[in-house]
Amino acid sequence: LVAVSKTKPVEAIEEAYKAGQRVFGENRVQELAEKYEVLPKDIEWHMIGHLQTNKVKYMAAFVSLIHGVESLKLLETIDKEGKKHDRVIPCLLQFHIASEETKFGLDMEEAKVLLESDDYKQMKNVKIVGVMGMATNTDDEGQVRREFHHLKEIFDELKATYFAENPEFKELSMGMSGDYRIAVEEGSTMVRVGSAIFGARNYANV
Repeated sequence: LVAVSKTKPVEAIEEAYKAGQRVFGENRVQELAEKYEVLPKDIEWHMIGHLQTNKVKYMAAFVSLIHGVESLKLLETIDKEGKKHDRVIPCLLQFHIASEETKFGLDMEEAKVLLESDDYKQMKNVKIVGVMGMATNTDDEGQVRREFHHLKEIFDELKATYFAENPEFKELSMGMSGDYRIAVEEGSTMVRVGSAIFGARNYANV
């Protein structure tokens, strides 16, 4: 369970932390870095938003998982920044499974090109541990289920083709507050839940 704490104040995160939550997700690097500085160091911070290459350096020292890798260029940057901090940064490949054009992500052909590239094979400071995707924002549960099912098929194919000998490739990150139950039924190992934990409104900083 990734508690999506974006826009939420430190106090709200501390409340969830006291209740036992240790994994939090942010979608802006600056906010992620600021919260990392002031909150307990046993928190796992996940970067769940669209990530620009020039922002990677601000979180490379501590981020636990980057959800949205959708280009070789971004992966190369993460690898380079990971090397500077002498650590291997876990990443998920993001796939475009929704009908909306606004969602980011790879298709299967692009993923294969990335995984078969010499550049990727030479990387030592990143590890791909699974895939991530977002379903269409719709009330049509059948469509959402089909999209999640498609992502599970992508995960299975990549696992069999590229990661069969790699037990660390195990995460299927899909599902948010409105559709996580369907995602879990379709095989999700990691859900990103914000409003169902923190409430929909942004708390005013006291």
